[in-house]
Amino acid sequence: MTWKALLRELAARPGALIGLSLLTLQLFAILFAPWIAPYSPVEANLLDAMQPPSELHWFGTDEVGMDVFSRVVYATRVNLLIGFVAVFASLLAGVTLGLLVGYYRNILSALVMRVFDFIQAFPVFVLGMALVAVMGQEIWSVAIVLGFLFVPMFARLVRAEVLSLRERPFITAARCSGAGDAAIMFRHILPNAMTPVIVQISIALGMAILLTAGLSFIGAGVRMPSPEWGLMVSSGSQQMILGIWWIALFPGVAIVLSVLSFALVSEATRTLLDPRTHSEAGQNA
Repeated sequence: MTWKALLRELAARPGALIGLSLLTLQLFAILFAPWIAPYSPVEANLLDAMQPPSELHWFGTDEVGMDVFSRVVYATRVNLLIGFVAVFASLLAGVTLGLLVGYYRNILSALVMRVFDFIQAFPVFVLGMALVAVMGQEIWSVAIVLGFLFVPMFARLVRAEVLSLRERPFITAARCSGAGDAAIMFRHILPNAMTPVIVQISIALGMAILLTAGLSFIGAGVRMPSPEWGLMVSSGSQQMILGIWWIALFPGVAIVLSVLSFALVSEATRTLLDPRTHSEAGQNA
């Protein structure tokens, strides 16, 4: 698909444009946070505690006087850093394992799948909470734990595609031409198995952000004073009964918009990569 055709496809789908716009906004916040945020995200000032939104503090201040807008902007870095590291680490490990266990059907492959069954038998949130408690409540610890939890998801997805592809005629032709196992797996099978994986990446990023926020909300994730959306919602939720709504509202909205952006991008990607979409478009044209 050419760039012009891709732009036409995106222009015809408002959801895709909204998702890409929200994603661009987050990337802008990551890159230019020091210039966007008017205050330090970790500097407390008790004299300005619990100030409502105003010209000085656009999103107000929290219970220790930290600027909520600055913390929301900087938290984009933390949440998306954890999400991207977790997803792409699990992608690398999961795709490799899925390719191997799908191609080589032996006792070792069966053992790997039973390990995945064991991991996925636990509620992902509970297992994540336990692993973070063991490894420590640091940003990198949360990213490593989420990456570990997402490996079975990518591995199973790739394995299902490999099992479908390994008996196709073009694979048989590659074997007859003298291609080795490595060439068949990485040159012929893997490129044809990546379409559902590409779609799953956006979904997994949204899941990673939700899990990061959820773990921090219950005190099992990132610790204060690090700016993190779930941690900010947890802190602000204790003040809502007093009518101080802004501390929890704005980071909560940031979580919603971030997850929504990845969901919309995932749906747009699935549509663009679906060959039936292009065949229908060609028939309509």
